[in-house]
Amino acid sequence: MPKFRCFSHLPGFFSNAGLPGVGKSAFFSPPAARRKKLRAMGLIGLCATLGACATYRDVPPNSPKSVVLETMGSPNFTCPTADGGTRAIWTQQPNGQYAYGTRFNSAGIADRVEPILTDENFRKLDQGVWTPQDVTCEFGPPAKVTRVGLGEKNEVVWEYRYKQANAWNSLMYVYLGRDGQQVTHHHPGPDPAYDYEFEIMGF
Repeated sequence: MPKFRCFSHLPGFFSNAGLPGVGKSAFFSPPAARRKKLRAMGLIGLCATLGACATYRDVPPNSPKSVVLETMGSPNFTCPTADGGTRAIWTQQPNGQYAYGTRFNSAGIADRVEPILTDENFRKLDQGVWTPQDVTCEFGPPAKVTRVGLGEKNEVVWEYRYKQANAWNSLMYVYLGRDGQQVTHHHPGPDPAYDYEFEIMGF
């Protein structure tokens, strides 16, 4: 049976090579190429829905690292945690809408594998102080980094592509102030990459 790790060979997965810079995202390519990528990501979702691939749901809580990697494959983003463990993330950014994460303790035991690009998880940003490193370690690298606003309102913004409420093609905008060093606020919005769906329906 094909494993979830097969996804890492498809377009849309971010590597651990570093954060995307400010400027043009690889996702914002000509419409035909962009739609081809979206179709590919849709096939991934269909595969998981029909059970043709093993998914995060097949990983029991408190599984050893070997069991997690057997199902999920190697994570494409990792970072160390304060307790000596490792945060592991499997993300489809910048093109896809899903990411999954877990925390391995120092003995290599995972707490649980769960979706991390959700409204509930993004609400964690409302509590405490979040640096860029904190955000990346919780949600993985963003799909795109840009700046918005004029003068004193100008801020660095990270965009995360996700399926809001498992229904809406959305972006979560995470604002990190003028210097890009601390989260100030966040909010969701429609993903313009999917505007063609409305064009097809005549809107």
